[in-house]
Amino acid sequence: MIPHSKPTLNKEDALAVADIITSGYISQGSAVEKFESEMAEYIGVKGGAAVSSGTAALHLSLKALGVKEGDDVAIPSYICPALLNAVHYIGANPLLIDIDNSSYDIDPSDLRRRLTKRTKAIIVPHIFGLPADIEEILNIGIPVIEDCAQSVGASYKGKKVGSFGICAILSFYATKVMTTGEGGMVLSNSDNILERISDLREYDHKPEYVVRYNYKMTDMQAALGISQLKRLDSFISKRRNIAGLYNKRFSELGIAIPSNPEKEHIYFRYVIRNMAPEHQSTRAPENKGQRLEEDLKFFEDNGVKCMRPIYKPIHKYLKPVLNSDSGLEGFPETDRAWDKLISIPIYPSLSDADATHIIAVVERWQDRTKT
Repeated sequence: MIPHSKPTLNKEDALAVADIITSGYISQGSAVEKFESEMAEYIGVKGGAAVSSGTAALHLSLKALGVKEGDDVAIPSYICPALLNAVHYIGANPLLIDIDNSSYDIDPSDLRRRLTKRTKAIIVPHIFGLPADIEEILNIGIPVIEDCAQSVGASYKGKKVGSFGICAILSFYATKVMTTGEGGMVLSNSDNILERISDLREYDHKPEYVVRYNYKMTDMQAALGISQLKRLDSFISKRRNIAGLYNKRFSELGIAIPSNPEKEHIYFRYVIRNMAPEHQSTRAPENKGQRLEEDLKFFEDNGVKCMRPIYKPIHKYLKPVLNSDSGLEGFPETDRAWDKLISIPIYPSLSDADATHIIAVVERWQDRTKT
């Protein structure tokens, strides 16, 4: 079975962590400071504050921006629950936005339509490694947090994502673009934001009491991150090489390939779309996802583990009838993506032989969808 996701680790990574362990200084320390500095330099911002997870980075970013209970925070519905959790940690309200039907990033026009007077922040994921239309969203004039959990190393108009918003968050979970096992970081050009997050991520030895958190990163994690960062560009190059093989064959099969000359896709996820006409489906709305589950089983039966790229959209958890204050019903593009998109394996350690097998299975799947 070819796994859907897999970390890319080597002996240098192991030795870097071992050096920290043998030093005896394993909690947050000098390695974390070095990782913050090198990560900020790579993205092109003033500094970073490492934390325990991407969710922690989102939570503290919202607090640093002064978002409070009762405020609205705009997020796409087509995303994992980490964003929803961070908004709820603050006591704010999630303002759900539909996605663009080709990039699957947040749709700026839908965002403008649904904004409320209470909207104090917009979280913009660059989903699957393809940058969102970040400049158009920045022009709205509401503080933007870039979510680069799936896109570290991607560029928009020649500039690294993570360098556009008031701040940006990274995630270093095991199967992300680069890993520290668990972990995250906030990047910003704002000294105030960085200082605020550095203060809030640890609670002891403070002259006054406010609610703070145990959100620190360890030097062991940071050492792995420093080692991974040295190879990040090679990771991305390998992903693009595999995507090139996919793109060539899939375009011949009529499968849509997301691309934009102003956006450098890093292919954290490679998604394919069932192109069967929607009018051919006779299933009731509540059963529409059944075909995709059948497709996933087909891939697994043929030795390829595939997944929904987003397990379940946020609006399907919350089940709102109307988006608050907007009068706009539903999230049609999100529903369509959830019903049709399949994420196939793509990661630096994927062999050419495995990529060839995956292409062959996709060809059989495409023939199957026509019947």
